[in-house]
Amino acid sequence: MSNPMRMPNRLLGTALLGAIALAVAACSNATGPVSATTTGGSDRATIDRDVTAAIADLYANNPGTRTLGENAEAILVFPSVTQGGLGIGGKYGTGALRAGDDTIAYYNLVGGTFGWQIGAQSYSQAYFFNTAEALETFRQTQGFEAGAGLTAVAADFGANGEVSSSTLQTPVVVMTWGQSGLMAGATIEGAKMTEINP
Repeated sequence: MSNPMRMPNRLLGTALLGAIALAVAACSNATGPVSATTTGGSDRATIDRDVTAAIADLYANNPGTRTLGENAEAILVFPSVTQGGLGIGGKYGTGALRAGDDTIAYYNLVGGTFGWQIGAQSYSQAYFFNTAEALETFRQTQGFEAGAGLTAVAADFGANGEVSSSTLQTPVVVMTWGQSGLMAGATIEGAKMTEINP
């Protein structure tokens, strides 16, 4: 007969091994675009279609972000980021970097987090690069990690719903919208973005 106290230890061990594997994958030192197998089967046309729809949704539901988008050098859009955790968490998404209506490159977002968190959610996320220097730093840094080096701040809106002038002057602004599900402890920290070649 098995010991009932061993089952929670097995579950904890399995969860810990999964989190370690996710953390190792997120810390890859790959240079250049990663192969298409990391995209979860997404092709360029699908990613582009989803990015276009996500931007339209963002502008429709947050009209003040249109000014932010029109003034940005480029926007990195992840139409669907899935995040989940129970103490140890992870997130994943695939997106595209756009300058105007043109796609410059494709990226995946992978992250692992530790600490108090529970639940699961999905959401859309966009990074607005407001200066050429911020965009160049992002493009030249293989495996860019939010919260390390280049700092992204949340968009700030005034009472009239328009983006604040201080937000327009910030090198990288992040906007998260369309959350579904419930998760305590969701952050942009620990999200690593790597160029892919779908």
